[in-house]
Amino acid sequence: MTGVETGNPLDSAHDVVICGASFGGLAAARELAGSGADVLVVDRYEIGARPTSACGIPTDWLRELGLIDYELQRFDELVVGVPGATIRLDLPFTFSTFHYDEVCRALWRDCDARFEVAKVNGRLPVQNGVMSIDTDRGTVSAPLVVDALGWRRILAEDGGVQPVDAPLTRALEVHPPGNSDDLAVWVDRRYARAGYGWCFPAGEELRIGACSYVPQDHVRVGADTLAKDLGGEHVRYQGNWIPHRLQPPVDNGVFFVGDSAGQCLPLTAEGIRTALYYGIAAGREMRAVFEGRQRREKALANYAELHDSHRTGFGILLFVQKLIPWIPPRLLAPLFRIYKTQRLVDITFKAYLGLAPPDFASEGQAQRSAQERPRVAV
Repeated sequence: MTGVETGNPLDSAHDVVICGASFGGLAAARELAGSGADVLVVDRYEIGARPTSACGIPTDWLRELGLIDYELQRFDELVVGVPGATIRLDLPFTFSTFHYDEVCRALWRDCDARFEVAKVNGRLPVQNGVMSIDTDRGTVSAPLVVDALGWRRILAEDGGVQPVDAPLTRALEVHPPGNSDDLAVWVDRRYARAGYGWCFPAGEELRIGACSYVPQDHVRVGADTLAKDLGGEHVRYQGNWIPHRLQPPVDNGVFFVGDSAGQCLPLTAEGIRTALYYGIAAGREMRAVFEGRQRREKALANYAELHDSHRTGFGILLFVQKLIPWIPPRLLAPLFRIYKTQRLVDITFKAYLGLAPPDFASEGQAQRSAQERPRVAV
């Protein structure tokens, strides 16, 4: 891994440019390690800075990535609070919380890319198959480019999206000190008119927040109310817009990964493992291009096919997301008691895990070879 460089003018050509240094971008860069490709990763913030997530993930994802040492707390139950009842669901797999900065830096240590702090402004016209990216420090270019910058889709030809008219969930959380053994969510309109509240314990802190599927809704009152109900302070706020509808995964030669492709799961707003999943997929496709095993057009088509293969699952989650706000609060408790049937929990959560399965992280690694392979034009 090379050092981090900042400050100097940035005008350079590379084999791969990855815009965004959170989970999706780092996963893509990690897949290219050892390939010999000249990979540049750019982000407006240092690696591991500016977390915007409660940082929970199925435990097996940490294991498959070799990051289990960064686990803070593990849960085999999901506690669901609804008006008048608390339902405990026995999960068929465990979830874990972790620190954003530590996992990002661990992913980066497995890369052999170059990193630069730079704000990406947009893309420039393609010339001879090479894409140029305009940044506040100059222009960088490559035949292979990833947009992992988030929901704005900065490198899209149409200029991307803006709130509040875009399909976005609005989220805000606080991080008071505290301890709990329960991974908990609340489907309760006291905290969100069309959404939910949560508490993700992470060692010595609680990550308490609320989100609304309606981007026009403000959620600070809900987050503050839930924190107060749990005896937590209103400290260390962080918030984000979270996409809840799939967007095109490729656009005129660019791979879109994670939130930039709308790959955050509707209903739950879980986006870390999907960013890792699609980042790994994009990285593998680009590696195959660099090593001469396929052309760029085929890599883009393969990646789009994987993205589209999960549309049904994403669509079901989006349907339930739209349905829940219309369910009368008095019916939530009996419905969740029916859902608590272990067979239903197992079937639905296993299908949910299958939208970004953890074993994907280690698939294909046996195909890697240390032998230099000839490159082809892209």
